[in-house]
Amino acid sequence: MSSPDPQVRASQSAEVRQRRNDSSPTARGPVVAVTGAASGIGALLTRRLAASDEIKQVVAIDERRGDVAEAQWHVLDVRDPAIAEKLRGADVVVHLALDLDLESDPAARTAYNVRGTQTVLTAAAAAGVHRVVLCTSAMVYGALPDNDIPLSEDAELRATAEAAGVGDLLEIERLGRRAPRAHPGLNVTVVRPAVLVGGTDTALTRYFESPRLLVVAGSRPTWQFCHVEDLVSALEYAALEKVDGELAVGCDGWLEQPEVEELSGIRRMELPSAVALGAAARLHRIGLTPSPAGDLAYTMHPWVVSVSRLHEAGWRPQWTNEEVLAELLEEVAGRHTVAGRRLGRKDATAAGAAGATVALLGTAALVRRVRKARGRM
Repeated sequence: MSSPDPQVRASQSAEVRQRRNDSSPTARGPVVAVTGAASGIGALLTRRLAASDEIKQVVAIDERRGDVAEAQWHVLDVRDPAIAEKLRGADVVVHLALDLDLESDPAARTAYNVRGTQTVLTAAAAAGVHRVVLCTSAMVYGALPDNDIPLSEDAELRATAEAAGVGDLLEIERLGRRAPRAHPGLNVTVVRPAVLVGGTDTALTRYFESPRLLVVAGSRPTWQFCHVEDLVSALEYAALEKVDGELAVGCDGWLEQPEVEELSGIRRMELPSAVALGAAARLHRIGLTPSPAGDLAYTMHPWVVSVSRLHEAGWRPQWTNEEVLAELLEEVAGRHTVAGRRLGRKDATAAGAAGATVALLGTAALVRRVRKARGRM
């Protein structure tokens, strides 16, 4: 992370520029373009690449300018075909301009994610880029009771579009597989992180904001996390072409549900499958929660993955599952969520007192409140 002191940042920028002007072999590395470079994972990767002696130049693309002064910035929407001109001269593109916000309109989110990926792949090929790195999620493997533990990285993608955003990720992967056939000479690397933690907000991180950990009877939850710092280092490996193909990234190993409950100190509430899935579907249908019922599968069945390809390339995670879970619990402290819906303090107090009603996800009081509010409109 860059220093908040402008003078220190200026000094660091001068040092980086001096290294880039050096005639040493490391100064002749690839030119890497990053989309979505102004915030989130894109900003972290842009900063990391800009500080690397193995990178010749970083081209940063977003709808607003970020704060990495060493990068060459272009402000535009990734769906704009003019992006092809901005990518000219780049060797590798890391595409991170995705909308995965739980609160986004699903249709608008899909339109942005799919059209943006299509445009970036086509523009990269037109600009002479030889590799595009896409970042999706290990969720594309699907959470199923008969999954191997861990899944191999070349396992069949058996996810459906029933969970939030997973349909977009599957379509992005399909576009990535088609691109080399449509554009000979263009290679595509796909990076699939496990449950991502570190300033993130997903249906799976919100699971740990609930007063009780919902466990569906007869299910076999397993948890594998990925800290954003480890994802960024894996993306750097892909950008430097130290690894390619389809690869998963995450902590080594996994945690069983009893271990998660012991480490978190949050007690479970166990429900029959029909009750949990039915209630989740009803709440999502009436607009009370952003998470469709399909999200529950990822808290019911195993979907942990092997990270063997990165290991073979020399990469190692810096975080353990236990450490990432501890950070996640610290991040969500003070937040209150039921069935993926954030609650205010008053609602959360009532929810905690409701006990079984909360765990049932049905939260009749919340349903009545929404109906009354709609009736007054």
